[in-house]
Amino acid sequence: MKTLVFNGSPKRDKSDTMHITRAFLAGMADAAPQDVHIIHVIDKHIEYCDGCFECMRNGGCCHHRDDMRAILDQILASDILLFSYPLYAYGMPAPLKALLDRTLPLGSMAMQQVGDRYEHIAQASYDHLRYVMICGCGFPNSKQNFEPAVAQFKLSFPSNHTIVTVPESPMFNAPEAAVVTKPRLELIRKAGQEYISNGTIAKDLMTAITSPMIPEDEYARIVNASV
Repeated sequence: MKTLVFNGSPKRDKSDTMHITRAFLAGMADAAPQDVHIIHVIDKHIEYCDGCFECMRNGGCCHHRDDMRAILDQILASDILLFSYPLYAYGMPAPLKALLDRTLPLGSMAMQQVGDRYEHIAQASYDHLRYVMICGCGFPNSKQNFEPAVAQFKLSFPSNHTIVTVPESPMFNAPEAAVVTKPRLELIRKAGQEYISNGTIAKDLMTAITSPMIPEDEYARIVNASV
């Protein structure tokens, strides 16, 4: 099983969200051998898409000569694409959004109706791919918070997607919070095991993972005292 991880945080390995992702990956490895490659997107040369649509008309070749060509090859050679990122302005960090925009060559200009929406027809079959979104944020809860990022991910990858959102994620980088973060990371590891074993994560486990680790008002008070 080949898993390609896009770490969208500019903090690279020190990302709060990568603590969550590493636990999930460890659980995946517990269930079955994994071939994992992590890309720190901030370190890649990825030009912004300029909307010329040349790539969608000529079989997938973009006029930009940057790292995206190799990344597209890695995408096509993978089984799972895991997008790990902190919430920025209710969405993904700009470098990761630039990468997502530049996956345009995987589709064609032609479109087809799927249910009540239209989609570009793919230039190849991507049925083998599964998609995971792991997103953390610094707010105390998930309400009126993750919804735009979740909606974008579901529209970008309408099938075979799994989404994990975790509030209070800066606590994973705080050693003094280990009393609550270690048990949460164990739950996330279990989720990784379930994902590989069953292709899904039990609803009660997902609810436990995505809930606040400490009371919302207590977390807000701690954060406010540090600013």
